[in-house]
Amino acid sequence: MPEIPLLPFIAAFIIGLICSPAGVTGAFLLLPFQLSVLGVTSPIANSTNLLYNILSIPGGAYNFWREKRFLLPLAIALVLGYLPGMYLGTLVRIHLLGDVRAFKAFVAAVLLYLGIRLILSKSQRIEGEMKILKSSSLKVEFSFANSIFTFNPLAIALTSFTIGIVASAYGVGGGALMAPILVSLYSLPIKAIAGANLVGTFAVSVFGLASYTALGYPPNLENGIAMGAGGAMGIFIGSKLQGRVEERKLRILLSLLIIGISAKYILESVSLIA
Repeated sequence: MPEIPLLPFIAAFIIGLICSPAGVTGAFLLLPFQLSVLGVTSPIANSTNLLYNILSIPGGAYNFWREKRFLLPLAIALVLGYLPGMYLGTLVRIHLLGDVRAFKAFVAAVLLYLGIRLILSKSQRIEGEMKILKSSSLKVEFSFANSIFTFNPLAIALTSFTIGIVASAYGVGGGALMAPILVSLYSLPIKAIAGANLVGTFAVSVFGLASYTALGYPPNLENGIAMGAGGAMGIFIGSKLQGRVEERKLRILLSLLIIGISAKYILESVSLIA
């Protein structure tokens, strides 16, 4: 039996451990790791990232479900929007987009705004189990501890559709973009959306991996399995630790991750202009 490469395993474990309490796999951090440290070419690095998501997410998602911190209507809305968005994003990237500098600058500005808003927004300590009170295609109402929250599944699906286009066309992790939108714009607590966001990312990753493989860019199985194993352990432990971390700290963690992505795109736009 071949040995699992240690460096990808450790990197994925740490990233999964840090990111999963906020409902993000951290795959966007593994892409530059693959390019700069492992020397993997970009399309294969992307498909390997998707394999990482597929292997690493189930355990953490199961934890959220078992501990009754999983919103099934939210997960369904995310998946229904993501999948057609991913397909359309592939067509847009192939047939319409050449110079992506302006759009990357726009994405960076939006992310920067969301990250700062997350840091400055007020939050209360919310702990306990979730219970869905009402559920329809236009409104879901649920209780979380002593608070009541609502969201419109159709609006969520339309938003995730847009995020799916961006994720497919530019390689942006859908979950990393969707989490701050759900928290800052839809006013949902991180501890309520984390499990559903992971499931949405899982569905997108399965679709994306199939697309990359069909186009001739299958994942690097050695690195993908190593990162998947490390990420699975990190995400599983991180999802268990989520209930012990204050909502405010999770918001700061997520905002720093999002601002980091924003800085990456700003630097890419500047380097392309230069």
